[in-house]
Amino acid sequence: MTSKKRATCSQWQSPPVVLILKNMESFSTKVLQDFIIISSQHLHEFPLILIFGIATSPVIIHRLLPHSVSSLLCIELFQSLSCKEHLTVVLDKLLLTPQFPFKLSKKALQVLTNIFLYHDFSIQNFIKGLKLSLLEHFYSQPLSVLCCDLSEAKKRINVFSVNQCEKIRRLPSFRRYVENQPLEKQVALLTNETFLKEETQSLLEDLHVYHINYFLVLRCLHNFTSSLPKYPLGRQIRELYCTCLEKKIWDSEEYESALQLLRMLAKDELMGILEQCVKVLNSSTEKQLSNTAQKIKGFLTQFQNLDDSKEEEDACGSQPKGLQKTDLYHLQKVGVSLPPAALGVVPLW
Repeated sequence: MTSKKRATCSQWQSPPVVLILKNMESFSTKVLQDFIIISSQHLHEFPLILIFGIATSPVIIHRLLPHSVSSLLCIELFQSLSCKEHLTVVLDKLLLTPQFPFKLSKKALQVLTNIFLYHDFSIQNFIKGLKLSLLEHFYSQPLSVLCCDLSEAKKRINVFSVNQCEKIRRLPSFRRYVENQPLEKQVALLTNETFLKEETQSLLEDLHVYHINYFLVLRCLHNFTSSLPKYPLGRQIRELYCTCLEKKIWDSEEYESALQLLRMLAKDELMGILEQCVKVLNSSTEKQLSNTAQKIKGFLTQFQNLDDSKEEEDACGSQPKGLQKTDLYHLQKVGVSLPPAALGVVPLW
């Protein structure tokens, strides 16, 4: 890769045409060589970037192309993420964030991930399944109009009709909420539309804050458990997320096993995890978990003080104290000269 070629690429007046050859090994060698030679002769008029998809090894380039042809290329090697890493990125950007209010149930998420992991490894098909779930949700749920930004959802609640208010009252989750309220508030929620709208707006605010805190704590828990032996709560954050959707994770045997393993971590490992958790908690603008971040910082300070005190003890212990040699003869001699009470001997008279 010569500097002359790099200078030529940087002096292109128009954006280059990008041509992707998905499977380089399947192309005719003669056709590919002729195409590269012809394209190199018109590079100034027709800038071109070739992206070769290689299924075997980068060495195949030099096997298919002679030196006279490969020398015309400004070769750079890069590797895309694996399919599982792509899936993690998609879930992290779309589902494991409070930015988008739409959330999948445990069963729907497991179906989509199982199809991906055990059938096709296709991110495109996974996204299609996610879009289909989104379409089904908005088509079958009349109150899905509230699945939007918090500010927009509040505006929509203000213009709800009586029929839409009744649909809120029929929600199983709302019924459970009403049952736990005082009698006067129950009557107001079931009969007063204005009070219902105000209460629904307040509940949506609480739900929004809950999702923010939920995913922050989820990432902190993943930092603690992702490096444990045998991964009792899963290696990927999506596995931990599915477990949290399925049951109360703090009551599970896997959680107890993770706690036992965490108690055996070295201090340096634990401090590294706590520092990661502080970064996660500080990444949010919400103040509800700020006290938790301060507590973690306090733990880190205590660990650091332990190191300082240990260094002081080591420094003191390294100084000579002029201790005498305590061999068996010396101990016997000292023991004879001491009174019985000093040796812990009680006379029997």
